[in-house]
Amino acid sequence: MTLSDMLAGEGYEVDTATDGPSGLAKASSELYDLVILDVMLPGKNGFEVCRELRQRGRDVAVLMLTARTQVVDRVVGLKLGADDYLTKPFDPSELVARIEALLRRVRKDSTAPLRTFQFGDVEVDFEAEEVRKAGNAVSLAGKELQLLRYLVERRGTVVPREELLESVWEYQAGVSSRTIDVHVSWLRQKLEDNPQNPRHIHTVRGVGYRFST
Repeated sequence: MTLSDMLAGEGYEVDTATDGPSGLAKASSELYDLVILDVMLPGKNGFEVCRELRQRGRDVAVLMLTARTQVVDRVVGLKLGADDYLTKPFDPSELVARIEALLRRVRKDSTAPLRTFQFGDVEVDFEAEEVRKAGNAVSLAGKELQLLRYLVERRGTVVPREELLESVWEYQAGVSSRTIDVHVSWLRQKLEDNPQNPRHIHTVRGVGYRFST
């Protein structure tokens, strides 16, 4: 199983590049939550890609992968702007844990509140608490809107039910994972063209939900 297959199996949206120049081009022109760089990339190594990304002002989280074990190589990667460093061979569970930790850090550091968002034919004004689908007003309850906002702000990543219970419902008495499932179902009924085969709000079985544009 490839690294991209493994991460896709964990519920992440994955884009890949086979060499340094194409990876740099993608990471420079598109928006990603996290970039994983192998130091030994052909054409342009991971150190070079990381340095050029930072020189171009890209503040995306960067995780470096390498077979090199010398401390000096880890220091170089971090000084060039990498956020974390993992030496091969590694356990897949450790990689997933590092990714999750980096993404949590990115979310915490992202202080600009999400005011408006559009996906498909849906327009959401979170500040005005107004939602329109195909130009028609849609009524969302307070918790539905909070849940939607939380998922949208973390789009592309899997949000565990436990995290939703903690952050959206603040562990209110009587609230269970079933409550989350019901609210997700209501959102799908109101916002998805085909609630039975949703395009945006996906279930990741046994874990939680992921919002995709």
